[in-house]
Amino acid sequence: MNPNESTVNRRRLTLRGLPLTFRWLFSFFLLTIGLGYLFALVYLFLLEVEPHRKMGLGLVEATIVKYYGNRGNTRLEAALNGVMAEMIDPAEKAEVVKWIRAGATEEGYENIRPLFEKNCVSCHSKDSGYAVAPLTTYEDVVRLAELDLGQSIRALSRVTHIHLFGMSFIFLLTGMIFALSEVNQYLRLAIIALPFIAIWMDIGSWWFTKYQPVFAYTVIIGGALMGAALAAQLLIPLWEMWLRKGEDDR
Repeated sequence: MNPNESTVNRRRLTLRGLPLTFRWLFSFFLLTIGLGYLFALVYLFLLEVEPHRKMGLGLVEATIVKYYGNRGNTRLEAALNGVMAEMIDPAEKAEVVKWIRAGATEEGYENIRPLFEKNCVSCHSKDSGYAVAPLTTYEDVVRLAELDLGQSIRALSRVTHIHLFGMSFIFLLTGMIFALSEVNQYLRLAIIALPFIAIWMDIGSWWFTKYQPVFAYTVIIGGALMGAALAAQLLIPLWEMWLRKGEDDR
């Protein structure tokens, strides 16, 4: 081995060699990120998985419905049978679905408009403060009563740039901490790169799934790889900072 290289390796800053204050700071940051990720999974399950599971759809089918759409259904009916199922009385929902399947005419809308005002407009209005589609007029409602083509290009663009920016910053910080670990250099490099590759795979596949449902599998694989990479970047540093014993510690 090159003597200079050996000297550099011996002098490399490691997590165990950090002052207590830095290990304390990094530990609280990593634990908070981990907690946030767990709540994100809970939110994803409650919003995207559980409503579709009640409809008899698995994870792959739910992903297809979200991005590709249900080409034999409308977005409004899918929402009433999915994420909004508990927000409206079953009998009233049946009336709305009947109107949708009859062609969602403006004349028929006058009969069901009170149902939207009663159950929907408190959240689905331009003045509600919620980032949801308004349902205050016939024009608002009929747009959602058209064929379900999944998320729009506009919606995908919005969530894509938000996720790319936010998740990149998270993995920049967790990766910087993990870079100080004593894991084999090549494995360390792989674990640092993996979450970014998983982000490209996951988010990029949203767009592909919109046009070809088979890419729903890639969305799920990318998400699983991202979770595994995050777990490694959280748990390995915590273990090295507080539990691992080296020769100098014995």
